[in-house]
Amino acid sequence: MLRKIIIFSLCASASAALPSLYEKHGGMVQALLGMSAGSETPAPGPIEASAATATTAGRRITIDADMRGHFTASFKLNGREVDAMVDTGATLVAINMSTARRAGVKVSAADFTQKVNTANGTARAALARIDRLQIGRISVDDVPVVVLEDQALDGTLIGMSFLSRLKKYQVENGALLLVQ
Repeated sequence: MLRKIIIFSLCASASAALPSLYEKHGGMVQALLGMSAGSETPAPGPIEASAATATTAGRRITIDADMRGHFTASFKLNGREVDAMVDTGATLVAINMSTARRAGVKVSAADFTQKVNTANGTARAALARIDRLQIGRISVDDVPVVVLEDQALDGTLIGMSFLSRLKKYQVENGALLLVQ
């Protein structure tokens, strides 16, 4: 069941990112998808690197989209700083074993009872909880997470187990607003 949830989450997040990407870089998306075949639209130029930024105001956070249209920012997991990508298509917050160790999330080899499909193949997973997940002054306690083996997950994904506990989250003008 968890495998199906993660697969659905990956598909949903990819689908959700396409409109935002098209809005910001329509010509490039069309060229990549082959939709501009036969047109005289020049090929897209090099992509400039730009880092996403997070601005805080009270219990509101704005995260600018990065050059790929993803919302990445620095979060704190049990007080430990971790760069993470917000993924509205992910049911749970997803972390790898190294991040879990750094954040003090206790999982043992016996806890890896779930099998999930990832972009890197099938992986074992464990269900756990983060005592506190924060970004700026926004803080959520007792957040369910899925812990994957390091080779199955490079980064950290902030999913709905965190977002659904906020008062509001919305994308507007290329930025993600989080409100608690």
